[in-house]
Amino acid sequence: MSSLQKVKYHFDRTVNFIALSMVLIMSVVVITQVFTRNVLNYTPRWSEEFSMLLLVWITFLGIAVGFREKLHIGVSVFVSLMPKPIQKATVWISKIIIIGVSFLFIYYGLQFTVLMGGSTMAGTGFPTSVLYASIPVCGFLMLIYGIELLFHDDIHTDLSDTPEEEV
Repeated sequence: MSSLQKVKYHFDRTVNFIALSMVLIMSVVVITQVFTRNVLNYTPRWSEEFSMLLLVWITFLGIAVGFREKLHIGVSVFVSLMPKPIQKATVWISKIIIIGVSFLFIYYGLQFTVLMGGSTMAGTGFPTSVLYASIPVCGFLMLIYGIELLFHDDIHTDLSDTPEEEV
C-alpha cells in the first residue's frame, strides 16, 4: 500500500469515526430527552437544538461518504442504452458536475458560515455558523472524493453482482 493510500485510508476512517460518533451522541441525546420529558417532566433546552445540529452534520457527512462509496442513486437505464463512447462521456460529465458542485458548496458555504457567525443558537448558545459550517466541510470532502472518482471507471457501485434473496 502506497503512502498516499495509507493517508487516504486513515482519512476515510477518521471521517467514518466522526460521523458514527455523531450518530451515537445524537442517539444518547434523543434518548435522554425522551426520558427526561416523559419521566421527569423536564426537557433540557439544549437537547432538541443539539440533536438537530448533529443531524445536519451527519446528513452532510453522509453526502460526502455516499460519493466516496459510490452509493448515490443513479438512473443509468437511458445511459446504458447509448453507445459506449457516449456512456463514457456521460460518466465524465457527471464527475465534473460533482466537482463543480463541491466548489459551490465550499464557496457559498463559507460565505454563509461567515454571514451567520454573528448570531447564536438559542438553546445551545453555539454560534449559528457551527450549523452552517457543515456545508463547506461537505464540499471539501466531496471535492476530495470527486477527484478520486476521476480515477475510477464508473460513479456508481455495481449492484448487479449481489445475489437476490429467494422468496
